[in-house]
Amino acid sequence: MNWRSEVERPPGFVFRKHRKGLLRSSETFILHCEDVPLAKLAERYGTPLYVYSTTAILKRLGAFENAFRRVLHTICYSVKANSNLSILRLMARQGCGFDVVSGGELERVLVADRRAAKKVVYSGVGKSRKEITAALKAGILLFNVESESELWVLADCAAQCRTVARVALRVNPDVAADTHPYISTGLRKHKFGVPIGNARELYGKASSARHLKVVGVSVHIGSQITDVAPFAEAIDRVADLVRDLRADKHRIDYVDIGGGLGIEYQAPNLQFVECAARYARAVANPLRGLNVHLLLEPGRSIVGPAGALLTSVIYRKENDGKRFLIVDAAMNDLIRPTLYGAYHEIVPVVQSKKSPAKKETVDVVGPVCESGDFLARDRELPRVEEGDLLAILDAGAYGMALASNYNSRPRPAEILVRGKSAKIIRRRETGRELYAAEL
Repeated sequence: MNWRSEVERPPGFVFRKHRKGLLRSSETFILHCEDVPLAKLAERYGTPLYVYSTTAILKRLGAFENAFRRVLHTICYSVKANSNLSILRLMARQGCGFDVVSGGELERVLVADRRAAKKVVYSGVGKSRKEITAALKAGILLFNVESESELWVLADCAAQCRTVARVALRVNPDVAADTHPYISTGLRKHKFGVPIGNARELYGKASSARHLKVVGVSVHIGSQITDVAPFAEAIDRVADLVRDLRADKHRIDYVDIGGGLGIEYQAPNLQFVECAARYARAVANPLRGLNVHLLLEPGRSIVGPAGALLTSVIYRKENDGKRFLIVDAAMNDLIRPTLYGAYHEIVPVVQSKKSPAKKETVDVVGPVCESGDFLARDRELPRVEEGDLLAILDAGAYGMALASNYNSRPRPAEILVRGKSAKIIRRRETGRELYAAEL
């Protein structure tokens, strides 16, 4: 393992030698997104700045497609992970469908590619009548229904639209997953889905409704799960339910296995091809022989490692031996460390092989007036100075999607890189835009 391997995320983020002067003898390395130096992007667009790699997204999407190549399937990208229109258009061009959980996400998909509606699955426990009606009019593929009350609201909306809604019940298999409790969804104590033991009765009720058509079963046990065993356990229970439902004369064409495959933020496993293959075996084997169409909802596992958040060091500070790096990114730009205690690797954008910086233990904190405004605590980093650039890695998922304007801070710009080309896909907000709707 060489000196840079622990802080690289190929093919998206790689250190390259900085070549300058006639002799080209520099021992300085600069972090690049594909072929574009991150320092150049920061100079041009400012910081904080989200940067995404097109190649990394496509490689990971391709790994998913290859892993499930022997199974009839559709990848329905989870919009909540990163909902930028350019990312959605990129997914649509690859033939992806979409998993949405709100009317706003559906609207984004329709703006990105109206034709993608026929590959949209709609999840979420609190769909409003207005949202349901918009989805019916758009002609989406499937509603993942999460309660009996929602079932009858959907039937009523479909009747008013003079159409038939295709339905899968999201069942709760009561399977525990080793993940943060805020993003675990597969236990009976969680708000999601209907108990799997009640499913046959509810399917019977749904099949009696004139404007509902039962076509599938849906399950999702949580997010950021790195052990495939809980997936296998959940799908095994779903497979038994599919057999029971078919015995009850229901036609089950689709099984939506949700998303949730995690990434290794702290000790990255760069062999994602094998990770995707293990996941595919775990969920496909229990369904063998059932001839169902799998719907997959990956999000984080595709876009997470494809993004980084660039930030500049504003000040160095020391309080009685406690060292702080105060940077211009804050919890409003990346809330995961504050919200989940999440770990993101942080690296200096410019590094020297010849004389590597001494390490120091610091808290990396932002300007927001909260003690919870931190990006890392007690982190050992190479010493950096005021004005230096840091890259917060694996920030492509649930970074910008969860960003806010707390402390009246404009949200960052976003850049999409492909090879030597860098395209701005969201400009930085202005201060006036933050209060324009209040005038």
